[in-house]
Amino acid sequence: MEPKVAACPAWLAHHLQQAGGVVTFRQFMDWVLNDPDHGYYGSGKACIGPQGDFVTSPSLGSDFAALLARQLADWIGVLQARSGEAGRLSIVDVGPGEGHLAADLIVALAALIPDLGDVIELILVERNPGMMRRQQQRLACVQDIPIRWCSLEELHDAPIRGVILAHELLDALPVDRLILQQQQLWLQGVALDANGVLKQLALPLSDAQQQSIELFQQDLGVPLPPENAEDGWTSEWHVSLEPWLAQAGAALEQGVLLVIDYALEARRYYTRQRAEGTLLAYSAQQGSKDWLHTPGQQDLTAHLCIESLTAAAVRMGWTAISSCRQGEALLALGLAERLHSLQSLDPSQLATAFQRREALLRLVDPAGLGEFRWLLYGKEIEIDLFKLSEPRGCG
Repeated sequence: MEPKVAACPAWLAHHLQQAGGVVTFRQFMDWVLNDPDHGYYGSGKACIGPQGDFVTSPSLGSDFAALLARQLADWIGVLQARSGEAGRLSIVDVGPGEGHLAADLIVALAALIPDLGDVIELILVERNPGMMRRQQQRLACVQDIPIRWCSLEELHDAPIRGVILAHELLDALPVDRLILQQQQLWLQGVALDANGVLKQLALPLSDAQQQSIELFQQDLGVPLPPENAEDGWTSEWHVSLEPWLAQAGAALEQGVLLVIDYALEARRYYTRQRAEGTLLAYSAQQGSKDWLHTPGQQDLTAHLCIESLTAAAVRMGWTAISSCRQGEALLALGLAERLHSLQSLDPSQLATAFQRREALLRLVDPAGLGEFRWLLYGKEIEIDLFKLSEPRGCG
C-alpha cells in the first residue's frame, strides 16, 4: 500500500503544529470529525440521507423507527412492571445525527404507550454543537414527551433507568490503526511536512498497546497480524470503546444498552485479505479509502469488532445478553407485515407505496443495512426478560 499524501487545511495544520507536527491516526480522526468549528460533525456540516453523504436506516423513512419502537416499548414495559411507581423511565439516544430517529420514535411510541409523556422522557446526548442545533430545530414542536439534551457525564450524578440507544455511533469513535511494516506491527500516524502536506507514517506501539494486542490474541486465538499478511497490511484497533462504555454504564442505574452498527466477528475482521481494514470515508454517497482527502469535509467510519466490543463491555460492568443481524431483528418485529400492508394503500398513494417498499427492503438487504448488528447489553436486570425479538436462527 503506497503512503498517501494530501493538502492540509490551515485549521488542521494549526492543530498539528500545536501537537508537534505528528499525531496518531486516532487523534487525526477525532479532529476531522469533531472539531467544533471545522469537523464534519462538530461544525454541523454532516449531511445524512438519500441526498446527503450517506444514508442511515432512520433517514430512509419512519418505518425503521416504528419497528424499533416495538422493541423499546417491550423493554420499557418490563422495567415498569418490575419497578412499580419508581418514576419516569428514560430513552437515551446517543449521537442522534439529524434527529430523524428521535422524531419518528416519539410518534411510534405514542401509539404504543398510553400517557407516553408520564412514562418516558427522551434524552439526547450530542457532543457536537453543530449537530445539536439541527436536532433542536427538528424537535422544536414536540409536545408528546419531555426532551432534554445533556452529556453522559452529566447523567453520572443522577443515573437513569431505561434504555440507552447507540445507533451508528460507535463506528465513528476515533480508532487507532495498526500497520505491518517489516513484519512488525506499528501504529499509523499522521504528520505535517515542511511543505504543509499531510502524510502517513509509522509510530512505535506503546508497551500497553502491545500487551492489549497479545491479550486479544490469547483470548480469541486470532493472530495479529494475520498469518501470511504482507507488509502494508492495516486494520483498526478500538481503544475508544472501553472509556465510552464506562461513561454509558455510569449514566445507567438499571436497563439496557442497544448498539446498532457495522460489526464483524474477529475472524472476519482481522484477515490477510482485508488488507486495508474497514476504515472508509463517505461523501456524496460514495465510499473511499482516501481518508486524508478534504479533512473535515467527509465522514470517517470503521466497523466494530464484535468480540472486542463485548469484551470491553464486560470489563466495564455490562452483561452481554444477545445479538443478531438487523434483517433478522426487523423481520421479527414485523417488517414483512409492513411490506404486505402496502398492498392495501389507495392507488393514489402508489408512489408512496413504492418508496416505502424500497426503503423496507433496503433495511433488510444482506448486502447492506440488513447486515448491521444489533448487540444488547444489560445492567442490574434479569437477563431473561430483556431478549431481542429474535426469529428462529438468530443468535
